[in-house]
Amino acid sequence: MAGVPATLSAPAAQIGGFLSKKPYAPPSWATHLSPMPSHTMSLGHFPTPIHKWNLPNLPEGTEVWIKRDDLSGMQLSGNKVRKLEFLMADALAQGADCVITVGGIQSNHCRATAVAAKYLNLDCYLILRTSKLLVDKDPGLIGNLLVERLVGAHIDLVSKEEYGKIGSVAKGLGYAMNTAEELKFVKDIAAATGIVLDPVYSGKAAYGLLKDMACNPAKWKGRKILFVHTGGLLGLYDKADQLSSLAGSWRRMDLEDSVPRKDGTGKMF
Repeated sequence: MAGVPATLSAPAAQIGGFLSKKPYAPPSWATHLSPMPSHTMSLGHFPTPIHKWNLPNLPEGTEVWIKRDDLSGMQLSGNKVRKLEFLMADALAQGADCVITVGGIQSNHCRATAVAAKYLNLDCYLILRTSKLLVDKDPGLIGNLLVERLVGAHIDLVSKEEYGKIGSVAKGLGYAMNTAEELKFVKDIAAATGIVLDPVYSGKAAYGLLKDMACNPAKWKGRKILFVHTGGLLGLYDKADQLSSLAGSWRRMDLEDSVPRKDGTGKMF
């Protein structure tokens, strides 16, 4: 065991590079960007895997493959990790001691920011939008809020109406709102393939994709599609009431009053 302390005390750069600062070399298509980031912070587990997605009722000869950015790490943070690698590196370069961001009450971005900040010893302040009926109440420990509060983020609530007056860009009525058909689609895909989509981005995108395939099968026949799953699983907690009638059923196990023990010495109750 003499080697264990040395292994544990090794710098992050020697343990797969996780949580280390690394130079940024842009791809060829991004070399014109200005200003160009000089460094990133290694926060995720990349590259994320790609595998065939066995979706039901695809057009003849059509293949769909899925890029699993939902497996990038950071407490199920999906593609949010990718932008935070740049944003956190910039915050540290400027000598910041805290970060502030804004989002909905179940924002995946806010939860990812709270985790990234704690990784890097920064304070995190979250301004979360909620309804005017709930803005003065404890928001609870559901979904993303559970993670945010466990890692010690400072949470300030603001009503959607207040936010709309002082800081928003005119949220379209459709953002983060779902029809019953869309939520049923998310449930059906999970039951058929084991892939759980989120209700805001990937769920709506996949719903639109398969709907168009059903309406225009000739357009998609024989094609190979790569679908990017951007994560957001915890956002489904905000839809729990709407999903309750769609989720799998349960029952109490029907047991007899007593069951003989295997050794025959008595009964198990």
